[in-house]
Amino acid sequence: MDVRDTVLHGTALKRHSEPSEIAGIVGLPLETVERELARAVETGRAVMHNDRYALTPLTDVALRSRYSLHYGDLRENPAFVQPYEAFERVNVALKQVITDWQTMSVGGKKVANDHSDPDYDAGIIDRLGAVHEQVEPIIKRLAAQLPRLAIFGKKLLAALEAAEDGDHEWVSDIRRESYHTVWFELHEDLLRIMGRERQE
Repeated sequence: MDVRDTVLHGTALKRHSEPSEIAGIVGLPLETVERELARAVETGRAVMHNDRYALTPLTDVALRSRYSLHYGDLRENPAFVQPYEAFERVNVALKQVITDWQTMSVGGKKVANDHSDPDYDAGIIDRLGAVHEQVEPIIKRLAAQLPRLAIFGKKLLAALEAAEDGDHEWVSDIRRESYHTVWFELHEDLLRIMGRERQE
């Protein structure tokens, strides 16, 4: 993938983000990302508001049409496809952990988790750690074929450790690179690489 499409791809993953956040996920120098984003705005490929960028809808469609050119080999490579499919299986467990983090059963009814029960929350974070133990080797196998994906392993571990240290916002807060936020971006990255659609 060339530099332009790499920056557009990062912008698609980190919607409405600053250049430094986009640079951080695609592994390019900040000045390179800033230059390409400026060009994207000038040519109508992206929009900028308060130094945060997003692709225009037509640019996203065009980018998606080029993924098969960039990643066609990976889509046919068992060394990439097998860990991708393993990720999808672990994704089911992650979604349940996040659901149980956000809700809890009281009197047989599901209610929003108000995080007033530290033992319950600690149990969920333990389960998140178990999910991470499963996904860590999978990400290493994926990164062996596409090295830029290694950044997701580092970001997930950082978020998990912050949550384990007591800052529970790192589990699923959408305003930071929480475990769930980074996981969602990794999943979106893999879906675009593989030409798949998200199943909800």
